[in-house]
Amino acid sequence: MADQDLEQAVTRALEAGPPRNFRETVDLAINLRDLDLNDPSNRVDESVVLPEGTGQETSIVVFAEGETAVRAEEVADSVLDADELAELGDNENEAKDLAGETDFFLAEESMMQNIGRYLGTVLGPRGKMPDPISPDDDVVELVERLKNSVQLRSGERRTFHTRVGAEDMSAEEIATNIDVITRRLEAELEKGPLNIDTMYVKTTMGPAVEVA
Repeated sequence: MADQDLEQAVTRALEAGPPRNFRETVDLAINLRDLDLNDPSNRVDESVVLPEGTGQETSIVVFAEGETAVRAEEVADSVLDADELAELGDNENEAKDLAGETDFFLAEESMMQNIGRYLGTVLGPRGKMPDPISPDDDVVELVERLKNSVQLRSGERRTFHTRVGAEDMSAEEIATNIDVITRRLEAELEKGPLNIDTMYVKTTMGPAVEVA
């Protein structure tokens, strides 16, 4: 459970944003310090499951065939087979559109080599190479897990953003999500909390409120 100070900061952020005619997301801005991000080993690149959900639709595409494809169709936004993968490889614009519209990709292990061949130059730089599906994995479970996940990715920048909820979620729920992200960052960063300078929470159009 998140502490009261964090929950109060989220409440202030939710109340500070003027009413809009659309459902705003709630984002967390994270500022790092004392890290050489030119060294790829120091960069943040983590997928985190939010216990209270993202508050938004998460788009997931699965590359699979056979029984895995049949099961994936129950839960994924799109399921593509080997022929469709090859077609994407011949259409860079379509591949870029798919990468832009999709939050997460999954792929059967047997297709990973061809994904690297056909889509590596599109998905790689965007940090969206698929997570592999092994023969023992339950694809439905993997997709459902990713639906509640966000990607923490700093690249070479000291400041990066991630979604932590939506404006119609409670402050407690959003604070719980932020707490989970903070704990993951502190566990992964070389100096733990000492590598986190500041963090701010805000709605899409609202002012930023410092939470750490």
